[in-house]
Amino acid sequence: MAEQILDQVRDLVEGQIDFEGQKLAEILATVALSAVGVASFLMGFILQDIALALKIGLGGTALTFLLVVPPWPFFNRHKVDWLPVGGGSAVTSAQQEIVIDEKLFTKQ
Repeated sequence: MAEQILDQVRDLVEGQIDFEGQKLAEILATVALSAVGVASFLMGFILQDIALALKIGLGGTALTFLLVVPPWPFFNRHKVDWLPVGGGSAVTSAQQEIVIDEKLFTKQ
């Protein structure tokens, strides 16, 4: 029982996200930090309060951190199918053909 819970926690914090999730995280971080920076500057300028501007900026950065850094499930929707480990092949024939710089190599 405890081992199953530990495995679930380990899977949750392991940090696996796919390539599309990385792209989404980058876009979210850029948009969120830009919006927080603009809002912080405008509030500080309008109210003439640098401390408030810093607090808004730091708070928004912390929220962005919480949005982007943990491996939320929506960052792992497009799983990548990797080739099997140990020389296994997705190709059914005994030989694989690899083309590198227009040269054909055969792997058996």
